[in-house]
Amino acid sequence: MRKKQRYEQIIAWFKENMPVAETELHYSNPYELLIAVILSAQCTDKRVNMITPPLFQDFPTPEVMAASTPEVIFEYIRSVSYPNNKAKHLVGMAKMLVNDFNSEIPDSLEELTKLPGVGRKTANVIQSVVFNKAAMAVDTHVFRVSHRLGLVGKKDTTPLSVEKELIKHIPEELLPIAHHWLILHGRYICQARTPKCATCGLQTSCKEFVSTYKVKENNP
Repeated sequence: MRKKQRYEQIIAWFKENMPVAETELHYSNPYELLIAVILSAQCTDKRVNMITPPLFQDFPTPEVMAASTPEVIFEYIRSVSYPNNKAKHLVGMAKMLVNDFNSEIPDSLEELTKLPGVGRKTANVIQSVVFNKAAMAVDTHVFRVSHRLGLVGKKDTTPLSVEKELIKHIPEELLPIAHHWLILHGRYICQARTPKCATCGLQTSCKEFVSTYKVKENNP
């Protein structure tokens, strides 16, 4: 199957079977989402959602968090992965928002990645979810699912190369939702250790499934 056909089939399946796909992080404004995404690095959304309500309540604005200390923030987030670093990042992020961005969340990759704790993946999530920009954040789920389905090749060994390949083939207007399609598919179906291939609707479009089980591809 040609790559173009694979993308068309997979996108069509997601459109039909997952017409609504969005982040599972709980938030009520861009500032809260930025905090949640920073906390979610190498941590589950479920865990982040458990700890953010009191954090959001007690630090409702960048100004309030900027006036705090990493030691105080640590007590709120101690159950997430790498709480010491993330506490420092959150306070540093809040201070930079206040001092450099008038307490507003910037919308460009260049400015977002200046914020402590914000790498390319986090910046792309904010661009996509908050500003509906054609950005593709590549986390472990997106990286794994893209390779298994055959959306990217063996040469795409870095998150950046996967990001570029996905952006190249997915229509721009679908990139914001496609990010969530791949994440949710990886989280609940195409799991790392025990993928649920038997219940996956993408079997005959999936390069790895076809190769592993020697079945016929869904060639149009």
